[in-house]
Amino acid sequence: MESKRDKIIKDTIVESILVKQKVSEELNDVILDISMNISKVLAKKGTVYFFGNGGSAADAQHVAAEFVGRFSKDRRPLPAEALTTNTSILTAVGNDYDFTQVFSRQVKAKVHPNDIVIGISTSGKSKNVINGLEAAKKIGAMTVGFTGAKPNLMDKVSDICLCVPSKITPRIQEAHIMIWHIISDLVERDL
Repeated sequence: MESKRDKIIKDTIVESILVKQKVSEELNDVILDISMNISKVLAKKGTVYFFGNGGSAADAQHVAAEFVGRFSKDRRPLPAEALTTNTSILTAVGNDYDFTQVFSRQVKAKVHPNDIVIGISTSGKSKNVINGLEAAKKIGAMTVGFTGAKPNLMDKVSDICLCVPSKITPRIQEAHIMIWHIISDLVERDL
């Protein structure tokens, strides 16, 4: 007899698989588009910038590390940075201005038109992420949003928006990291 905990485990795994199947059916072109644009930026000596809050901040750091270090094969380090790691900047801007400006201030200080800026927000509503993407657009950098199901605000401020077809935060996060691993693999192959 299946216990309640066994059912929770099985249901969660099935739910995650179903979201990933939808990603495979609906988002292949978007994934390819993002990977090709990242490869183009890196080939032209641009930098990839990532940011988000909470688990999305951890994803930003994880993916930046895949680019600077390596994903699956030895190659030159790729210029990438997570704007979520400098606590002095984050707390100074949050204190002196507002937490909604913690990424946009950094974007204004670091980003150039030949860079690509990637904002991650499972809800698509994070004001600081949206502000960071808007600041990047004003500079002329390419902007990419990683979020959950449409409609959401990030779709409006991103040149390319990857919207995982789910409204459940853990399932969106699981799909995001799978997609980032695919993109990391494709970029390594390109370069």
